[in-house]
Amino acid sequence: MEGTGPSSIPLGDLLNSRRRRTYVGREGERELVRARLESADPQWSVLYLHGPGGIGKTALLDMLAEIAEDLGATVVRLDGRDLSPSPSAVLAALSDAVEVPDTGAITSAQEQLCVLVDSYEVLGPIDEWMRTRLLPRLPATALTVIAARTPPSPQWRADAAWSELLRVVSLRNLTPTECREFLRAVAVPTQLHERICQVTHGHPLALSLLADVASRGGEVAADPLTPDLIGVLMQRFIEVVPSPVHRRALEVCALARVTTESLLRDVLELDDAHQVFAWLRQLSFVEAGPEGLFPHDLARDVVDADLRWRDLDSYTEVFHRVWRHLRRRLTSRSGREQQRVIFDLKFVFRNLPGVLSPVDWESWGHHYPEPARAEDRDTIVELVRSHEGAESAEIAAAWFRRQPEGFYIVRRPDGTIAADPGAAAAWDFARTQSPPREGETITQTRFVIDATAYQDPSPTLNAIPIMTMQRYLCTPRLSWDFLTLAEPDRWNEYFAVADLPRAGGADFEVGARRYGLFSHDFRRVPVDAWFEQVADRALSENPAAPKRPAPQLLVLSQPEFEQAVRQALHDWRRPDLLRRNPLMRTRVVCDRGGAEPDVAELDTVLRDAVDALADDPRDDKMVRAVDRTYLRPAATQEAAARILGLPFSTYRRHLTQGVAQIVSWLWDREIYGRQE
Repeated sequence: MEGTGPSSIPLGDLLNSRRRRTYVGREGERELVRARLESADPQWSVLYLHGPGGIGKTALLDMLAEIAEDLGATVVRLDGRDLSPSPSAVLAALSDAVEVPDTGAITSAQEQLCVLVDSYEVLGPIDEWMRTRLLPRLPATALTVIAARTPPSPQWRADAAWSELLRVVSLRNLTPTECREFLRAVAVPTQLHERICQVTHGHPLALSLLADVASRGGEVAADPLTPDLIGVLMQRFIEVVPSPVHRRALEVCALARVTTESLLRDVLELDDAHQVFAWLRQLSFVEAGPEGLFPHDLARDVVDADLRWRDLDSYTEVFHRVWRHLRRRLTSRSGREQQRVIFDLKFVFRNLPGVLSPVDWESWGHHYPEPARAEDRDTIVELVRSHEGAESAEIAAAWFRRQPEGFYIVRRPDGTIAADPGAAAAWDFARTQSPPREGETITQTRFVIDATAYQDPSPTLNAIPIMTMQRYLCTPRLSWDFLTLAEPDRWNEYFAVADLPRAGGADFEVGARRYGLFSHDFRRVPVDAWFEQVADRALSENPAAPKRPAPQLLVLSQPEFEQAVRQALHDWRRPDLLRRNPLMRTRVVCDRGGAEPDVAELDTVLRDAVDALADDPRDDKMVRAVDRTYLRPAATQEAAARILGLPFSTYRRHLTQGVAQIVSWLWDREIYGRQE
């Protein structure tokens, strides 16, 4: 039959098949979802999965989607990375698969509906709306699975109704058995399995990275307690990429927000970029989204920082090629699509030392400015009044009457927002420096106000360069542009790099607050030349060696956690050995001692566990067995039994029970935190 050969199968299907074949672990979570979808009388509605970056949340959602589809459910995938955290964006995404009326119940063609939400932490601004407004509109039989880096907000548990309908699972590292199963599935030589398990502690991203390295003949040795394990393993991976072209493609993928074949073809100067794009797509740390490929953020930062420090000339070349590709796309886009390209354009600047960026990168790319409507007038004026006083509010109202189309807003999830000395100062400065000629335009961003942060990093401040760049591109015969900011001294350095220097002598006051103007004359340096100049200045700083990252918590699987506790008890009298114990980087110790705890913190945690055992008089026999084995150890366990006056078998039973209780007490605090 024609069309059934391997060459006719889409690469995405092949990759999905391979990922299914190599997926291991999470049997409990998969079975939980399967049983819930098969239940005729479901007892709960939301499964909330949480865990740190690289723990495998997205991969698990992929598996859960397949389970739901196999059971005939309508599956809706939402990803916080692709959505503005606003009700309208979420409802629009839902409406692609289900019926979403303006009000009332959301319905699905199939009887069963499964909604999977990834990167939920990005949707944090609308968490309350999701919990109280959206989810109650879903069918009672619907299942929602949420995956986030952070646990659910306290409001989820505070609501008695939700407490019955919610299941929360903290995703842990894979067990040693699961690690070995994965390594067999991806054909890593057996003799390397034990070392890889030790190095990665079962962290899924680290495990798959090191498997990639091993399959290419790279070095797998590393310190199991390396604070930046992902960084070390990415360095190993970079050393074994197939060719310089593949390495450069990886660097492009790290720098750009999303990578497409078009971008690779342009930046790498290839006639056909399909092969290298396909290579990127099959990497364990690269994901495919609606707009293109993007690496896991932990891997992205390592590749970007390494190239910038190791070879600034190459980094500069890649930067300019990516930047110019995006710049060319700007001229062929308009409206929201053009805004997205501007977001992409600024994204490449995010890690440059020459940019003192006042950007809230957590919300970058998720909020867009839009023209204000007539009904927004009172809210805008009130925002100005609350942050800048009555006089500024009167000025804003006057400008709204005269030029309502000049106001833009960044809407909050609930759909709301928040004679002029400033305009006079801008006009006087332009007139005295280089007056506009007939037909030329002066523009000014007069009010910058976020309802919560005012002029600190926020979604509103993120939107300012998007709005102004669009204005630069679309304003015929633009001469001067001015940006108005309060407390102007703190902005001098940043806007000097951006070639929007402080307009000397143009500060002004309204009420009790002082403002400054930052200006650029686009007749002197036109838009394209300005773009190039900003890029050159941002790259001009000599990059330092990548900083040593803060230690990342280990999220050990339960078997590895238990093994680490038993080893710590065994080594209790040896601080040099305790220092190497994996517990030193777990939550149960770091919650007490900070990011880099001392051995004394581990000692305290162990003593707390024994003290908790001693609180119950019924456990006295266990406490005495633990005491004589670990705290005040006898020479041998036989000697400990004699000191306690117990048969050896009885002593061993008490010791085993006591250690099990200690492990359980510590595991509870590892999962749920300290109980104050």
